[in-house]
Amino acid sequence: MTPEPFGARLRHAMDTRGPLCVGIDPHASLLTSWGLNDDIAGLERFTRTVVEALADRVAVLKPQSAFFERFGSRGVAVLEKAVEEARAAGALVLMDAKRGDIGSTMGAYAATYLDKDSPLFSDAVTVSPYLGFGSLRPAFDAAAVSGAGVFVLALTSNPEGAEVQRATAADGRSLAQVMLDHMAAENAGATPLGSVGAVVGATLADAGADLAVNGPLLAPGIGAQGATPADLPRVFGASVGNVVPSVSRGVLRHGPDASGLREAAGRFADEVRTAVSEG
Repeated sequence: MTPEPFGARLRHAMDTRGPLCVGIDPHASLLTSWGLNDDIAGLERFTRTVVEALADRVAVLKPQSAFFERFGSRGVAVLEKAVEEARAAGALVLMDAKRGDIGSTMGAYAATYLDKDSPLFSDAVTVSPYLGFGSLRPAFDAAAVSGAGVFVLALTSNPEGAEVQRATAADGRSLAQVMLDHMAAENAGATPLGSVGAVVGATLADAGADLAVNGPLLAPGIGAQGATPADLPRVFGASVGNVVPSVSRGVLRHGPDASGLREAAGRFADEVRTAVSEG
């Protein structure tokens, strides 16, 4: 059987659970603020609490792989369990790994996150296109087979990104626009939403690009980085209905109490719905 494409599954999750992605970012300062040690036990407790509190209600959970990898194999084991349990509870899991390489190495990254037989198989993964968009082909091919998605960095929220992403290609387009145009081509004809998404920071004063890629737009920067749901229509314009705002510390700082996490996530989801409907 051909699996249901990620874009269709994401559209359904956003429509039923609300358009919100919550990051799982167990960095040392958050563990400390929760009263946990910065060790494998603290990592396990933090991750289990977030998954149990939110996986049955938010559309997307986005674990940041680096914060698990820093604990070595035991940390990766915690990540594997979190992915499995979050997906079992109905959340889509977006692995924030930002992988990017060429040839067989990119193929190995694709197998790690996008092959259903992998213990780290996720509904989608973030990738970097700046070795050339074509270098990502193994990820797109693997995602198509498994019904997964790929989110490609386009216009990120960090100020340093502009020196690459705003640079001008030979034909006068920004490099970010070149990447966005490639994404639109990958998603051509897909309904209700393509499975190749773009990462576009919600903190941007002006996207300055055509964001109509017929795919989801992951928007980091809501909450602790300074953007608010009310900023989304200004940044994303006519494409705001395809935005998946990503919040991490803005929700996670309300732990370790599960009800605090749920209330914060619900509040952000409601604010996003309002902003999108008014935009």
